[in-house]
Amino acid sequence: MMERRDRILAFMREDAYKPLLFSELVSVLDVPKSDIGHFENLLKELEEEGSIFKTQKDRYGVPERMNLICGYLQGNEHGYGFLIPDDENMKDIFIPSGSLNGAMHKDRVIARINKKVIGDKRAEGEIIKIVKRANKTVVGTFESSKYFGFVVPDDTRISGDVFIPKDEINGAKSGQKVVAEIVVWPGKRRNAEGKIIEIIGDRDEPGSDILSIIKAYNLREDFPEEVMSQAKSISQNVTEDMLKGRRDLRELTMVTIDGEDAKDLDDAVSIEKLPNGNYRLGVHIADVSYYVTENSPLDVEALKRGTSVYLVDRVIPMLPRELSNGICSLNPKVDRLAFTVMMEIDRHGRVVDHDIFESVINVNERMTYTDVYKILEEYDEKLIERYKYLCDTFQTMKELALMLRKKRMDRGAIDFDFDEAKIILDEKGVPVEVKKYEMTIANNIIEEFMLICNETVAEHFFWTNTPFVYRIHEDPDTEKIEAFSEFVHNMGYTLKGINKIHPRALQDVLEKARGTREETIISTVMLRSLQKARYSHINSGHFGLAAKYYCHFTSPIRRYPDLIIHRIMKEYLKGSMNPSREDLLINRLPEVAKLCSDRERAAEEAERDTEDLKKVEFMKKHEGQVFEGIISNVTSFGMFVELENTIEGLVRMSSMEDDYYVYNDKNYSLIGERSRKVYRIGDVINVMLIKADISTRKIEFGIVDNSSTESDEETQEADLDEENKPKRKRKRKVMDEAIFLHVQGKKKKDKKIKV
Repeated sequence: MMERRDRILAFMREDAYKPLLFSELVSVLDVPKSDIGHFENLLKELEEEGSIFKTQKDRYGVPERMNLICGYLQGNEHGYGFLIPDDENMKDIFIPSGSLNGAMHKDRVIARINKKVIGDKRAEGEIIKIVKRANKTVVGTFESSKYFGFVVPDDTRISGDVFIPKDEINGAKSGQKVVAEIVVWPGKRRNAEGKIIEIIGDRDEPGSDILSIIKAYNLREDFPEEVMSQAKSISQNVTEDMLKGRRDLRELTMVTIDGEDAKDLDDAVSIEKLPNGNYRLGVHIADVSYYVTENSPLDVEALKRGTSVYLVDRVIPMLPRELSNGICSLNPKVDRLAFTVMMEIDRHGRVVDHDIFESVINVNERMTYTDVYKILEEYDEKLIERYKYLCDTFQTMKELALMLRKKRMDRGAIDFDFDEAKIILDEKGVPVEVKKYEMTIANNIIEEFMLICNETVAEHFFWTNTPFVYRIHEDPDTEKIEAFSEFVHNMGYTLKGINKIHPRALQDVLEKARGTREETIISTVMLRSLQKARYSHINSGHFGLAAKYYCHFTSPIRRYPDLIIHRIMKEYLKGSMNPSREDLLINRLPEVAKLCSDRERAAEEAERDTEDLKKVEFMKKHEGQVFEGIISNVTSFGMFVELENTIEGLVRMSSMEDDYYVYNDKNYSLIGERSRKVYRIGDVINVMLIKADISTRKIEFGIVDNSSTESDEETQEADLDEENKPKRKRKRKVMDEAIFLHVQGKKKKDKKIKV
């Protein structure tokens, strides 16, 4: 079937091809009479996925030969959208709101190019066909009127409310969070029409906020009955009959190191110092594939989910808890089935020998990052006494981890140092604290051990020429790197070798920016200039890690790609991989890789949405209060300010009333026309929280008196082409807090707090 599809597409892509009718295709391709039905179905499939296009005159051709582009629509809260082409080498295409023609956010569409790229401007297009709808349901807030109702989508990228006829309201009341099923799709000048199928709860009801996000991303907390039935039928004990063909490592000292809250423990580690001075590092991964067999209900559901999702207040697991927290989790002092990678690593961090095999293990201790850090860095006496027999092991782990990290940095791996937030909720799900999540040597130990293990597995199976799923990170787009090079050049940095960029050149820029006021923005813009890591059946290396071979092997409880390569590895190691099985995998793995990449992105978006929501909820009670923050980014419409606890908000330029400010795109600064006051990335300023909008998940700040900003007399960085004009010093204007507090309906407070 794949061969026939490829032949049809290749034929239509030929220069001499002109769009043909169905009957003409049958004739030209010499399709047998008995096969015409299959051929017609195949054309329909190709048309539905957007690989071919059927014109109004019923002629078939490939979109790219007809000035058409196929891809996904990315909506925008202002009503317009962007077509993200399937061809990753093409730039996004701007779609004006009047040219969406009923397409919604995430729909698979075909667009016609109306205006080509001119200079820095994007190409502009119009949606001419919606290939596949993405939003069968919409989550939002219900509002009712006398004769009908409507749902305002939570996702602002879905433009237009969903109209609900009176007889389809089904008991929903104004202000409630609901799920609406779309019955009539939107048109050029017509909103979508739907019916209420679920009432989540009142807008302000505890838990309904997170539940709305879960519903919006089609995340399912419960499992189908047949999946639960299979999960409950699995024994929670390892028995002797399971140990056949496995190496017994139950006497080997090993630990798990995870966060305090983790319950799905995928990986255990062991280490020994060998007589020759090398290290023997063992990475022991839960043998999930023993329990989750191919095409079983558990397997089918795991593939649908693709990954576990870690929201602020809950985990939505890929596998039922009977497995994820039970028999598959490497809990301490119980026998567990594992898949082991044993590596001998020399004093330069090179893997000189390795072995991959099935094993049975018994973890000695369930350690936390906090306790290991306290033992290694704070020399906590109580913990040292409690884990006396493991302290030397932890020191050896630290020694090897630092060595592996140095080797990775020396080869040019890019190390982003973004602050992550830890959000503490009370029993009702209300955020009570937001703080930076501290990465320590304990985190580094596990990170380095998992990285070297994943690289070792990927390289081993690359050379066996076995069908596989790799974790790839392709080389960045040249134009994006050129733009980034210009960006850092304006900040005083030089990026070397932009024509054939090596990750080491980017890492050099990060190193030079480390600890400076512009470090965060340089890291952010650099990250946006790179491709997004994804899964693929073809190995093309991992740019960010500066690794030729990489895969995800170490987390099969929570990631489907890890689970499927465990199966492939076992088949190869046991000699049961045959040509027909290889053919099956070659055909199946591209689809699996794409699905897992898509599910990973959806999980990341859902996780980010719940974090943003709880951050705004946390700040809501601090409206009108003053905080110290750092300018993290400057734009043409204002500047973003980040507080110590990682929460970020916008200061709109329209709210800066003491002067008219001009955006300097070379130095990423705002400069007052009269006062010559300068606001730059990295400046420490005081801001007042004006508004924490829970519905949009956005935070707005206003500037109060700031003595840390510079005037033109104090800095040479202001560049408005007015250097020779005489400048007057102006008295700084202190923003009147009472005005802001009056807007919020609160009394004036002068208390300054840090959160």
